[in-house]
Amino acid sequence: MANKMECRFISADDHIDLRWLPKDLWTERLPARLRERGPRVVENEKGAYWTWEGQTFSPHGYYTAAQGSGAMWAIERGGVMRQGELRPTTAELRLTDMDRDGADASVMYGPTDPMAIADPELRRCCYEAYNDWLIDFCAAKPERLIGVPQLSMEDPEFARDELDRLAKRDGLRHVNILASRASPPVYDDAWEPFWALAEEVDIPIGFHLAVLVKKTRLDVGDRGAANLVVSVASRFAQEPPGIQLLEPMTGLIFTGVLDRHPRLKIVMAEAGLAWIPSMIQGLDIWYQRTRDGRRLTGDSPITLPKLLPSEYFHRQIWISFVDDPLGVKMVGSILDVDKVMFGSDYPHPASTWPHSQQIIEEQGLSPDVRQKIFRDNARTLFGI
Repeated sequence: MANKMECRFISADDHIDLRWLPKDLWTERLPARLRERGPRVVENEKGAYWTWEGQTFSPHGYYTAAQGSGAMWAIERGGVMRQGELRPTTAELRLTDMDRDGADASVMYGPTDPMAIADPELRRCCYEAYNDWLIDFCAAKPERLIGVPQLSMEDPEFARDELDRLAKRDGLRHVNILASRASPPVYDDAWEPFWALAEEVDIPIGFHLAVLVKKTRLDVGDRGAANLVVSVASRFAQEPPGIQLLEPMTGLIFTGVLDRHPRLKIVMAEAGLAWIPSMIQGLDIWYQRTRDGRRLTGDSPITLPKLLPSEYFHRQIWISFVDDPLGVKMVGSILDVDKVMFGSDYPHPASTWPHSQQIIEEQGLSPDVRQKIFRDNARTLFGI
């Protein structure tokens, strides 16, 4: 349990991953006619794997860093990974881990690696089954376990219908779309009925980072340390991970979605902070140059949004981060202190769990700013 000196917090970004889901989730909840083609766990020579539509996908359950790619899940690093135990989806154990870290509540996003299901009916039913399971899971402690239902990124009409269905149930606080992978993009006209409903039901819409396949790979051969150097350097030289949300956010602003729906609440989940001021500055400069007739490229007419891009961030866009000490220094001076939220990213390898208290202490923030970032902003936004 938490000690008396620690800062109790709300984690605005944690996870429920495909690996840790109950193996019978879809075999029990899908309509009988779809179960044979739907997601199920099958044992092969490498272990237990999720399969659907006759293809094999990601592993299921326990594995150590040595067995996998080398990435160590937080629960392994924290000494509590056990064979046969789905700790992140066992409510009692997850709550124990939250207490160990000082988390009063956990906002839990679903799998960030999209499940590629070809059949539209099966895909829709899989979304519904996952969301219904999530609601049942959170019922164990609804004031602390804040599940984030996943909405379709491929089907705007179904995303609207599912939001409508879920909004009629008690306790819905947040939903998520993997916006960087959405097709059509979330600012396309096809999404307009969805945005109208989202504003009406007043549910914050999350754009969590998605697992993306790299477009290019650098091959330096088998040269030991050189591989590591190139791998690390190429990742950070290319872009910060959160930049995958640049296009969706720019689209919402410049196609007028946020003008038409000024009460929409958007969360750039796990986007990080340090790169955001540069993004906002760039959008504002482009806006001002275009307004003043100083646009550097392109001569096609354009209808500008009603406000500067930075004003939409102030009005209706929230951002969550995991461990971003440089970005935190910008809060209050460049970034809006009311729009920034901390997330521990449990149980992912990059998680601050079980050392979130150390991260909080290292920020050197004033008590009022710390209270907002680590607790009050999430509590207010999600109605916790």
